[in-house]
Amino acid sequence: MDFTFTEEQQAAAEAAKGVFAGVAPDAVPSPALTQGAVAETYDRALWARLADADLLSLLLDARYGGAGLDAIALCLVLRESARVLARVPLLESSAAAAAVQAYGGEEAKEDLLARAGRGETVLTVAAHGRTGHDPAEQAVTARQDGETWVLDGVQTAVPWAYDADVTVVPAHTGTGRTVLALVPRGLEGAALAEQFSTSGERLGELRLESARLAARDVIDTAGAWEWLRELLTTGTCALALGLGERVLRMTGEYTGKREQFGFPIATFQAVAVQAADRYIDLRAMEATLWQAAWRIASGAPGPLPAAGDVAVAKIWAAEGVRRVVQTAQHLHGGFGADVDYPLHRYHAWAKHLELSLGPAAAHEEALGDLLAAHPPA
Repeated sequence: MDFTFTEEQQAAAEAAKGVFAGVAPDAVPSPALTQGAVAETYDRALWARLADADLLSLLLDARYGGAGLDAIALCLVLRESARVLARVPLLESSAAAAAVQAYGGEEAKEDLLARAGRGETVLTVAAHGRTGHDPAEQAVTARQDGETWVLDGVQTAVPWAYDADVTVVPAHTGTGRTVLALVPRGLEGAALAEQFSTSGERLGELRLESARLAARDVIDTAGAWEWLRELLTTGTCALALGLGERVLRMTGEYTGKREQFGFPIATFQAVAVQAADRYIDLRAMEATLWQAAWRIASGAPGPLPAAGDVAVAKIWAAEGVRRVVQTAQHLHGGFGADVDYPLHRYHAWAKHLELSLGPAAAHEEALGDLLAAHPPA
């Protein structure tokens, strides 16, 4: 395999750096200082700039106004977004649109994809199940009733639920199949209840009670949900990497200026060793991320399904980002506990990313199952 980025992928990363250059992560108040969400909606001005830079249509084909790039390009952009804690549904909307493109019917593609690429339509994904611990596809049932599908169930912690025009909901049919339901905002039988993440973002509990969808709004293609879940998980790893890199840089800048006994504390062996360990974590996070993104983008065969590489990446991302922010808070001393200091928000986002789509232990279990099902020849 070759992890050298193509010119197109590098151009996407450079465009993202330009768009996110003016974003200040400390411009949003800490969730500890607010009553409820840090803001009512996502950063719409930033969303418009991303659309103008063609970064919302990276994964879409040219017929929908996209660049036709892959998961690697998306992860490069997500990495940049996390360095400034960009408050936009970039991962969810991009992944959902890519799933519709790969597995959806022509009507759904024509209705959604071009508008999603221009930022006019926002998509999100209900990927956390009923409790956040059980499989998302088991939280909602879908049954056919004539020309329509009927949905019942609950999905928790849906990101950007109050802002999205369409929520992609995995649901099981009771016959071993998983479908993807494209639930529009305001659908009769669909209701939202407010929830809040550890980062202070507004989430939604989606309740479906005999909600009816036309057949054109249901993707009944084998493998669609598995592919979407793997893309979402890999994107989450990219966010964790970008966040961790920014936090380690903040830590280096602080320890290089903070003096004790007449010397910068960065010169003390105990400090330097901890920072070096976290650098190693980040490089492991990066290597496993690109392995997972490459498997998704290329469809290349391997000793395990791509889900195995995704599980390895999420294990490193979850454990690594947790250790990075913990070390950063420790080395910042009192500043690490100050909720007015930007590090506090990075720590809150890191905890959310660590647990989102499964903590390390869950992916270790999944990896063990894959290894048992695919023993070495």
